[in-house]
Amino acid sequence: VCRDPRWGRCYESYSEDHRIVQQLTEIINGLQGEAKTDMKGMPYVNGKTKVAGSSKHYVGDGGTVKGINENNTIVDDSALYGMHMAAYVNSVAKGIATIMASYSSINGVKMHAHKQLLTDYHKGKLGFKGFIISDWEGIDRITSPAHSNYSYSIQASINAGIDMVMVPYNYTEFYDGLIDLVKKNAIPMSRIDDAVSRILRVKFAMGLFENPLGDYSLINEVGSQKHRELARQAVRKSLVLLKNGKPGNAPILPLPKNAGKIVVAGSHANNLGYQCGGWTIEWQGVSGNNWTAGTTILDGIKATVDKRTKVVYKKKPSDTYSSKGKMDYGIVVVGEVPYAETNGDSQNLTIPAPGPAVIENVCKETKCVVIIVSGRPVVIEPYVDKIDALVAAWLPGSEGQGQAGSYLV
Repeated sequence: VCRDPRWGRCYESYSEDHRIVQQLTEIINGLQGEAKTDMKGMPYVNGKTKVAGSSKHYVGDGGTVKGINENNTIVDDSALYGMHMAAYVNSVAKGIATIMASYSSINGVKMHAHKQLLTDYHKGKLGFKGFIISDWEGIDRITSPAHSNYSYSIQASINAGIDMVMVPYNYTEFYDGLIDLVKKNAIPMSRIDDAVSRILRVKFAMGLFENPLGDYSLINEVGSQKHRELARQAVRKSLVLLKNGKPGNAPILPLPKNAGKIVVAGSHANNLGYQCGGWTIEWQGVSGNNWTAGTTILDGIKATVDKRTKVVYKKKPSDTYSSKGKMDYGIVVVGEVPYAETNGDSQNLTIPAPGPAVIENVCKETKCVVIIVSGRPVVIEPYVDKIDALVAAWLPGSEGQGQAGSYLV
């Protein structure tokens, strides 16, 4: 539940409203299959065409102080259980298979070491019978600096209720350290038995012992035209129209497909990497069109307008470009560059340069539509009066063509 848009993982949250997040736990039915009744904590995966889901990041990572990633969430019980915990209660009832712990802290206690919330509440009160997994090197960050007392981190996390540990590199150290702690009775064998039972329970629910290998029978469906059309539909439905026409003037959208000349400008108009954002191809995302198949917003505009309409692309036009070129309309596509996790934390939520200058240069010379590509709300107020129409496109992904039909008629 993203409570502060300055947080670099805000686009990973369904909403700032916990009630919407609760409603969208329906995705679990799509991933795992729809359980017929309240699963009462048992993991449920309905057959080979379904996958085990993971609800994350448990819990309160969207409520950290000043929206700083992996920071501390200061919260009372009413907000913790009524807001941040609400969707996890729904997840357990739907048979979610796994829960991933958050890097963040609740009232100063690291979630990877929070026995009260991992074991006493989630496994105890809610009756969750799947397994809890750490985040990437999550137990290392129990201490500061990270990994400074690894034996303590292993002990604290396992005893708190972490069942599976994501150890990308120092697995030998973890393995040896865990065995040593069990031999010393610092971690009870009963805790190991519980963790193993939970992991096996999920594997049995998934049918991994009957069907241990991946099913490639549908591989040719991935990225099919049918899937891309569905993605374009999702893009269209997610657009938010923020302004349509200046005061006293008629609405400008949708633009006529048979316009004589349209200039398309901005850093995000012809950049698939920027449309997709972080966690795409690489951790922090990429820039450019050579990484994945798809259509840019510019591609979509060109494919939608009349054959006689001239579409001119200028990434950063001068302040006289539109008037000299006798443009009928301008479409400016700007926004945030890709980011993930802490790299996305922002203190001001402004549009990076040269975005503001492109808006200024195009919109003062011709009727303009500004499309903002971003993973969260950004500050646009300084430019609103200069803009004829404003659309929040969020992160449309690979199917930029899904937008064009909403701008043009």
